[in-house]
Amino acid sequence: MSLAIISPGRNPQVWIDALTFHQPDIDIQVYPDIDRPEDVEMALLWQHPPGYLNTLPNLRLISSLGAGVDHILSDSAVQESMPIVRIVDEKLTWSMTNYVIMGVLNFHRQIARYQSDQKKKVWDMSNPEIPVKVGVMGVGALGGDVLDKLNYLGFPVFGFGFSEKIDFPFPYFSKNQLQDFLSQINVLVCLLPLTPETESILNLDLFKKCNPGTYLINVARGKHLVEEDLIPALNKGYLSGALLDVYRKEPLPTNHPFWEEDRIQLTPHIASVTNPQAAAPQIIENFRRLKANQPLLNLVNRQRGY
Repeated sequence: MSLAIISPGRNPQVWIDALTFHQPDIDIQVYPDIDRPEDVEMALLWQHPPGYLNTLPNLRLISSLGAGVDHILSDSAVQESMPIVRIVDEKLTWSMTNYVIMGVLNFHRQIARYQSDQKKKVWDMSNPEIPVKVGVMGVGALGGDVLDKLNYLGFPVFGFGFSEKIDFPFPYFSKNQLQDFLSQINVLVCLLPLTPETESILNLDLFKKCNPGTYLINVARGKHLVEEDLIPALNKGYLSGALLDVYRKEPLPTNHPFWEEDRIQLTPHIASVTNPQAAAPQIIENFRRLKANQPLLNLVNRQRGY
């Protein structure tokens, strides 16, 4: 029984070291040098070549190398009956929450404005704070923690999701209440899972419904944002700026207009990065459970997309 790592463009050695630390005798094959495909029963994936899994005739389990699984679910070669698991790590939540808080505080205290003033040698003490009300789209483990920590810091917070919730600790709006949700906030954080229902949700029609000057933070998936709608939304005043960590194509092409837009801050998909040492025990445990035909950890619900 073999485990395959299929993650083009990433350094597989850090994963090999982490996995063998917990199970020294594990048989690991690494793409593209998988010379015994018939032995592979579990595959660890991140941005794998679509259709490649068809070359693994005895594959029984797929594990994402991160919290997201849209890169797996979008591959038509993945059979409906194939179980998929993902990484659940408190450190991922901690990093994501810190990143969002950084974005909210930078907007609240106008750091971009003062950086621009510094270059122009302008001393302007007027209006040092922007009143902030934060709305988070997607209130799972990540979004819920963001709401909790921002509330602790004293910011009014609001949640939005595609299901009904009872006894949610903060004001919550379901999918039929999107306009009401947007009317409450001036910072919009996207932490939705990527599903057919949520793809391209950040579009010009939505931005028109926002309070003028709303600030956008997208740390979910690049396909949530209709990228060609963002700069028009900024020009029309629907949005005042954006902090983006994810993009439809990564790395972001050098000719992409976002690079030259001062109102958009870019980071290279680093808001929350999986730590192999933290994730390896979950992977090894699922590898053992697969061999023993036991229930798997962190099994993905395909209908929900996570």
